[in-house]
Amino acid sequence: MRQGKHTHHKQRGAALIELALIIPLLLLLTFITTEFGRAVYQYHVLVKAVRDGARYLSVQPPGTHVAEARNLMVYGNLAGTGNPLVHNLGLDNVPAATCCTWQPTGTTPIFQSVTVRISGYRFLPLVANVFGTALGDAQGGINYPTISATMRAPL
Repeated sequence: MRQGKHTHHKQRGAALIELALIIPLLLLLTFITTEFGRAVYQYHVLVKAVRDGARYLSVQPPGTHVAEARNLMVYGNLAGTGNPLVHNLGLDNVPAATCCTWQPTGTTPIFQSVTVRISGYRFLPLVANVFGTALGDAQGGINYPTISATMRAPL
């Protein structure tokens, strides 16, 4: 019986030391998971913005209302007021010359389609480096590929 008390005395504080050793890893995993969630959320917002822009232009005459569509994709409204939908998004990610294209599609019947795109968007994590682990590329960010959507438009 006496030996059991002696063993219990040696284990005193071991759980606290184990927690102190493992907590940095748990914090790192939590932070990385949160940043990954933010990146996926922002990507989803951009995809929805591109769809909204394509939907808006699909009911406009070809070649018109490009400025309003760009505002819709960046700011979420036609006037271009307020904050961008996601941090670090600007009209330079939706260049007027290449953001919106109309083209005839199909054989019989031929119909018009409009394609809109957001390009060059860069996700910036809250902290570029956590416990020596870089989140993203060397500059601390993630470059998204071009996001585009195509919808049928009137001829």
